[in-house]
Amino acid sequence: MKPNIILAIESSCDDTSAAIVSNGKVMANCVANQEIHHLYGGVVPEVASRAHQANIIPVVDLALKRAGVKKEDISAVAFTRGPGLLGSLLVGTSFAKAFALSYQLPLIEVNHMEAHVLAHFAEDPKPTFPFLCLTVSGGHTQIVLVRDFLDMEIIGRTLDDAAGEAFDKSGKLLGFGYPAGPLIDRYAQLGQARFVFPEPAIPGLDFSFSGLKTSILYFLRREVDSNPQFIEQNLADICASIQQIIITVLMKKVRKAARQTGIRQIAIAGGVSANSGLRKALAEMGQKEGWSTYIPDFQYCTDNAGMIGVNAYYKFLAGQFCTQDVAPYAR
Repeated sequence: MKPNIILAIESSCDDTSAAIVSNGKVMANCVANQEIHHLYGGVVPEVASRAHQANIIPVVDLALKRAGVKKEDISAVAFTRGPGLLGSLLVGTSFAKAFALSYQLPLIEVNHMEAHVLAHFAEDPKPTFPFLCLTVSGGHTQIVLVRDFLDMEIIGRTLDDAAGEAFDKSGKLLGFGYPAGPLIDRYAQLGQARFVFPEPAIPGLDFSFSGLKTSILYFLRREVDSNPQFIEQNLADICASIQQIIITVLMKKVRKAARQTGIRQIAIAGGVSANSGLRKALAEMGQKEGWSTYIPDFQYCTDNAGMIGVNAYYKFLAGQFCTQDVAPYAR
């Protein structure tokens, strides 16, 4: 039987990625990063979209070669429709539409955050349904109740800033470049969490990180006013303290969601799931609470087309295709 081979495109932010997924298995997952944004301290949308235009054809060509697949073998084309930067999404969407039109292939649009959840099915071990997934990235923080591959419900979300943004903005206050989250993680492993920040008092399963960012800002201003070398002298401990409070907020909400739903299979996904402190905290809480815990391989934590292709495979089986006039969305 001929395999269902999907060409997947991801261009929601500043990474251009293409993947080949055959019957749900990732055969190739290629990513072109945009280092230029380090110069600006964050992603510049216009710069990102122009870089996508330069990168997308070479990345797709590389994915086809690594998978050993010809264009004529492809069964469908999938792309990230949103959420993301509109200019970046337009590049990936336009390429996918043109490719599908040229080879008369069906199109599959994919929600970026749902794809992060289904990244858990790119490799073993895989969770069984139902499970809870904490999806944590620079733009989103959600607790998702996953009943099936295409049946998900967001039961908790951030009311303002995302956890990834809290990491990056706090790192910027410390003088780190973009992205600052990985640097905070690196220094946190060398320090002790001896500085205390207030936990946001948000009821239910929702999150808020804007107040926490403000408290970190005021703390640093106060300490630097009395000692201009405070950050330099205490950098590792500051990072450990910031990382601990963000992870504490995340894990308390996950525990609350698990106890409310009775679900004991818990997963994390998204760019922040690469954080070593969060991965360790999930494992420790899972052991204490009797959970089965799941964390994707690092290549499927950050933005990548492999997860887009896995999501698209299940949409392909369900016959969930889209038309050529579908438009991307930012949120």
